[in-house]
Amino acid sequence: MPGMRRPLYRDDALVLRAQKLGEADRIVTLLTRQHGRVRAVAKGVRRTTSRFGARLEPFNHIDVQCSEGSSLDTVTQVEGRDLFGGRFQRDYPRYTAASAIVELAERLTPVEREPALKLYQLTLGALRALSEGRRPGSLVLDAYLLRAMSQAGWAPALRDCAVCGEAGPHRAFSVAAGGVTCLNCRPPGAAHPDPATLDLMSALLEGDWAAAELAEPPVQRECAGFVAAHLQWHLERQLRSLPLVDRREPG
Repeated sequence: MPGMRRPLYRDDALVLRAQKLGEADRIVTLLTRQHGRVRAVAKGVRRTTSRFGARLEPFNHIDVQCSEGSSLDTVTQVEGRDLFGGRFQRDYPRYTAASAIVELAERLTPVEREPALKLYQLTLGALRALSEGRRPGSLVLDAYLLRAMSQAGWAPALRDCAVCGEAGPHRAFSVAAGGVTCLNCRPPGAAHPDPATLDLMSALLEGDWAAAELAEPPVQRECAGFVAAHLQWHLERQLRSLPLVDRREPG
């Protein structure tokens, strides 16, 4: 009814994307702790007088209050928690890695308002690790991609055969088969990665950073290729931002 006050809610959120709307507004896509992915209009945030425009930039961790709408919610208050976005602006490799992370988070939440707490926590942890810079950004990205796929039920088999379950280790790897395969199940065209590459993928999936950071650059590059191929197979198309990722670490 006209004049009815719309319900308000408050939540922790990550800003996944921001789109221009009209002359002064934005539509922001948020991954929230309790409400899943939501889209909301932030009115007037592109004006220089806006009180919270900078807090609604991509990658930021915020405390947000919104009023519910029929199609889009409306942002009414924003407090910054961790403004990661500003830390990536002068670091292109980490900026591109963060872009791939938030794009996948949006792709893995196709239904709005469906809670996705584990994905929220995983995405927040990855952005925080990128911003701290204590670990190689390329490894942080690949760890995120592998763990996000695992949460979606797409984790590659890295030891036992993906087809028959025969105990490994096995040398052949097939994206279509779901990971490593034994000799009997190996499909035509299966790849044969360096065993160290499979060890690195396992370490990233399990959070064994001590082992992961010992991997040589060629092994890291081969790992990134297999992770990207496995992800593309399950998404059925590549992340737009993934080919743009600059995997060089600042010197």
